Amino acid sequence: MEDLKEQLIEEFGEDNLVEAFGELTLTVDSDDIIKTCLKLRDFYSFDTLIDLCGVDYLTYGQSDWDANASSSGFSRAREAQNDEDRHEQRFAVAYHLLSVSKNYRLRVKSYVDEAEPIIKSVTDIWASADWYEREAFDLMGILFENHTDLRRILTDYGFVGHPLRKDFPMIGEVEMRYDEDLGRVVYEPVSIEPNVNVPRVIRK
Repeated sequence: MEDLKEQLIEEFGEDNLVEAFGELTLTVDSDDIIKTCLKLRDFYSFDTLIDLCGVDYLTYGQSDWDANASSSGFSRAREAQNDEDRHEQRFAVAYHLLSVSKNYRLRVKSYVDEAEPIIKSVTDIWASADWYEREAFDLMGILFENHTDLRRILTDYGFVGHPLRKDFPMIGEVEMRYDEDLGRVVYEPVSIEPNVNVPRVIRK
């Protein structure tokens, strides 16, 4: 992996490559994603895209379970997120690449704009990106330019929102039931109250 690391640093610059937990992550500008992926495939033998996913950094640096236990029971005490803890950009797309011939693995990460999360599709480079990009669109709301069939793949046709975004409510936006009078399934606003579970504290 050291050989690959040196080559990538020479090609893309040391500031764009991070090694952590025995893995390499290359960060590239979203405008350069096609050029970079073509170079990685053709000159570095990354012939296989094994995964592609969206990342939401909305609560980056913030823990939901920072809490204190007192004699009266468990109290949830989440500190407000500081501005310096916030990630500069909310959304990113992560590509996990494999070189079968050289047995190299590489993560490529590219950030996209929160207001218009759009990035070019890599389906012409790796055909396996087709369903991965549809999944990222469905669950995260990231758009892939030039994708030939960008539509939802896991949620219903009339589904509103993107359920893997950090600000999507855990109870959802609507619930469905079968209406005997109408003879069909109907969607209604969620009728249950949100309930956030906390870890149970067991004292001897």
